[in-house]
Formats: sequence, structure tokens, C-alpha cells
Amino acid sequence: MIRLSGIERVFRVGEEEVHALRGIELEIARGEYLSLMGPSGSGKSTLLNVIGLLDRPNAGRYELDGRDVTGLDDDELSRARREKMGFVFQFFHLVARLTAAQNIELPMVLAGIEPGERKQRLARLLSAYGLEARAHHRPDQLSGGQCQRVAIARAMSMGPSVILADEPTGNLDRHTGQEVMAVLERVHHGGGSLVLVTHDPEIGARAQRRLRMVDGAIVGDERG
Repeated sequence: MIRLSGIERVFRVGEEEVHALRGIELEIARGEYLSLMGPSGSGKSTLLNVIGLLDRPNAGRYELDGRDVTGLDDDELSRARREKMGFVFQFFHLVARLTAAQNIELPMVLAGIEPGERKQRLARLLSAYGLEARAHHRPDQLSGGQCQRVAIARAMSMGPSVILADEPTGNLDRHTGQEVMAVLERVHHGGGSLVLVTHDPEIGARAQRRLRMVDGAIVGDERG
């Protein structure tokens, strides 16, 4: 489903070049549950952004569902991202002035989905993530766990085949973090691929496959 070959990502900081990713070789099968772990600055989030088509590599090849997406233009990348990927972030990235329901609905509005279809999908998502009673609350009226459930529901609104989660429990207390992980794992059990960046070894150990990164390279790949 996802195949990365020789992926390099280099950033320029002043006059220095920072090699964020070095020769990444990675295949992720459909429906796989994968965690990315390693120290700060190891390249975890950069790799997640490349997988999610949020960032372009400087070298290498990226195949998504058998299609080379390395050289797509911005419009094609946006379309592929919208159709294939769902994103969940540590700080939720909800629109503050919108209600929970409006935040969930936003990707569907941007994609031009008809109002009737949006209404049906929204009702299913609010029910699936236990948000009916919070549908008309803004983010500042929600708990951290509720905000993250809104973010997950929004990520699922376009029916993605891959969910990418960057430190999804990093801004939550332990109990709430466990609840959020249960929600994400339910998405995975429904057939979607789940790729998770985390500093928490306990969270990372829940994945079926665990990658460890150091200095922009994958140095460990464990399964089971």
C-alpha cells in the first residue's frame, strides 16, 4: 500500500544542512498498525509528514497504492491527501470558532460533498465517537479528550485508508490518553492503517509493528 524507497529529507538552517531523513526504506501494508519511536529530532514527525503527503522528500520514491506520488503537483497532492489520509495531532488543530460538528464537517465542505450526504456522515460520526451531546460546543467548551475525539472524527470524515497520528496522547492525562488510544485502535480494527508517532514506550508497544528511528534513519523494526 505504501512503499518508500531511498527517501531523503534535507532542511537548510542558516548555512547548515540538516538531514532529517536518511535513505528511508519502508513498506506499510494495508490495515497495518505501526508506531514510530525515537528521541526528539530523530525524524519521526518528518517521516509521518512525508507519508501523509504534507512534505516532499528531496530524493527517493514514494508509491501509494501502486502509484508513484513523488512528483505530483500541489493540486494532485491535495486530492490524494484528502482521499487517502486522515490526520490526528497532539494539539488537536481544531478551528476555535467552529463547533464540534462544524469541525468534523469541514473536510467534507472543502471537498464539495453535497449537504445531504454531509448530514448523514456527520450524524454517523457524532454517534460513533460519542459526541452527540457536544455537537454544538466549541473547542474551548470541550475537554482535551473530547477535542481529540472530534479530531479523530474529523480525520475519518472522508473515509481515509490511512490514519496518521502525531503524539495523539501527548497533551492528555494518562487515563484520557488510554481512552483516545482505544478510539484510534477501533479505527484500525475497522480495517484502516494506523501510523502513530509517540515518545511513550507503553503507547508505542501497543502497535503490531514498532519502528525505532535515530538521526533520520530507521534502526529497528520489530513485529508481534
